[in-house]
Formats: sequence, C-alpha cells, structure tokens
Amino acid sequence: MRPRVILALAIVAILLGGGMLVPAAYARLADDGDGGTESVATPPPATPAPPTLANATVSVPFDGKYLSWALMDRSNGEISGSKNLTTTNSTESMIKAWIAADHLRQLGDEPLTAARKRQISTAIRDSNDDAAQSLYRAGGSRAVVERLIRLCKLTDTKLDPRARWAYTQMSPRDAVRMGDCIADGTAAGPKWTSYLLDEMSKVRGTTAAADQQLKQGGGRWGIIDGLPEQITAQGPVSIKNGWTLLWADLQWHLNCLAVTDKWSLAVMMRYPREHGLDYGAKVCQSVTTQLVTPQPGGALKIPQPLVKP
Repeated sequence: MRPRVILALAIVAILLGGGMLVPAAYARLADDGDGGTESVATPPPATPAPPTLANATVSVPFDGKYLSWALMDRSNGEISGSKNLTTTNSTESMIKAWIAADHLRQLGDEPLTAARKRQISTAIRDSNDDAAQSLYRAGGSRAVVERLIRLCKLTDTKLDPRARWAYTQMSPRDAVRMGDCIADGTAAGPKWTSYLLDEMSKVRGTTAAADQQLKQGGGRWGIIDGLPEQITAQGPVSIKNGWTLLWADLQWHLNCLAVTDKWSLAVMMRYPREHGLDYGAKVCQSVTTQLVTPQPGGALKIPQPLVKP
C-alpha cells in the first residue's frame, strides 16, 4: 500500500475516533488499481430545473371550426406549435395590449395624462372597448396596426379592410411574436414596458355572466389557469385575452395570450355559440397544462374532455 494511502486512512481513523463522520454522499473508497484504495469525491445531486413551458404533444377534444396554438422560447426566439400555427383568427380584444403599447411608445419621455392612464388600465384590466377605441383613434387607427406588423416583424397578420382593430387577422405564430415584442420593450419603449406588463398581470374578472358586460368583461382565465404555482411563483405572468360571439357566423372567436420573461404562448380558436365562453377558456387552460415541462406530478391534471371525441 502506498504511503499516501496509509496517511489518508490514518487521518480517517483519527476523525472517526473523534466522533466525526464522513458523509457517504460525498466520499467513497475505490480501488486505486494497485491493490489499494483511495478516497473519491462524489458530487451532490444537481438541483432540478424549475418547470416551464416547452414544446410537447397537445391533444384537446375540440368541437369547433378552428383551433391553433404557438409557443415561443424567448431565450432563443424558437417558435413551436400546432401544424396550423400560421392560420389566422380575428384578434378581438387580444390586440388591445398592442394598442396600449403603441400609445405608450409614442409618448417617449412625455408624461402620461391621467385620462390616458385610466384608458390604458381599463382597456387592459377590464378589456374596455371604448377606452381601446379612443387610444386607437389617437394613434391613427389603421397606422396602429401597420406599426404592429412592421415593428414586431409579423408575417401572417392582415388589416381589416375597414381598419377595425378587433377584426385584424392574426396567426398564433404572430401573436407570440407580438407578446415577445411587448415583453422585450420594442412595443412600449424602455420607459413604459414594465408599467404595461404590470397592467397585463392585473387583468381581472372571470368567464361568469356577472363579469361580462356589453363593452367590457372579465378576462382573467385560460392560460393563467393552466399554469402551476411552480411557474406563477417565478414572476408575473402578463396576459390579454380576446373573445367575441360574432353574429355574422354564430361562432365564438376566442384568443388567449400570455408572456413571461421565458416564453410567449398564444391559443386561438373558433367554435359554436352554444358552448359558451367557459368552453374556450378551458381549451386554453388545457393546452397550457399539457405544455408544462416537467409535469409536476399530481399537481397538474389535464382537464377532462370537453366533448366526446
């Protein structure tokens, strides 16, 4: 046995004799290849990464004309999603997040008036149509959407021929780009981005009839309901949903958008009026739940099928 091995064992013996123990997780005895043994360190187990959203197989029983989703990894800009992630839906109130951002960016270092601040807050938190319309007109109406397409580098989005913001046609791929554009400061500018994201984190109200009014409604549902506490505890989740029952086709046009510092997610759909608002909210929730990686065991259960396959 080599002298240095004898010395090492003597030290161990002294330590043990003094009542000190060497944890088994950090040291073990190994054959040194020469008939002796040496102490070999074993590193502590790695801390698992916190859950996040990542591309995964999504299966949601759906009774409707159109369902699509897209997810952007904001660390590298990679976009994944359903096969039809480039197809479009009318944005409805989801685009109000951009309308507010566009107004704020154009302010630059100028102060935000109390009246405009109220409009931005109600347009985002309560999805108020009149507040959004006032901001839209102040920004030049059609020009507001043209700037959205240019600044956020959208490729699938088309303006409504009559320049109505709610009827802007946007794909889930472009929706997550818009979310990223808002979160990275391009949309609202360096002075106002944190303010806008904070407003988006404070969206309120449910799908309940009592929370839905003619020109505004509760919009805190969908993606936010599909996130486990392990994700929501990491930081604010900024959201903006859009939803309207259009009498032109008797379909709900419903979109969910959420963005964090790690990802941007959009779920968009059209389905029959008889299913109601809660139906679409649960579809957004279910898609989100299935994208959580890693799945935190029983803490997240995929919702039951909404309709029979």
